[in-house]
Amino acid sequence: MKYQKVQKQLDEREKLRKFRELDDAFAHALRQLDDPNSDFDIPTGPPVRSIAALEADDQAAHKAAYSHEQSCLFDQRLKALIDAYDLSERDVAEMIHTLLEAKQWELESVPAAFS
Repeated sequence: MKYQKVQKQLDEREKLRKFRELDDAFAHALRQLDDPNSDFDIPTGPPVRSIAALEADDQAAHKAAYSHEQSCLFDQRLKALIDAYDLSERDVAEMIHTLLEAKQWELESVPAAFS
């Protein structure tokens, strides 16, 4: 049979004393929190953001992802047309610049590869 150490039972007075110490420490911490001049440094997490701000961020991220996806699709279609009509990228770049000069195409819609 293994030797088991029996934990010493605290008597009621000792339990009461420990509870009072804990209660006093807790009350002291609460007083420090309430004191505006206290230098008690409480670690806090990041600032809380409103739901509206989080939704706005989600919308902006969704819009950016959608814009990137559309740009990739445009590039794919443009390259497919270049291949289908056997054009060089220089010919397409000249055509885009001509369209821009004639104000028939806005600069924001020009893919980065051809600007």
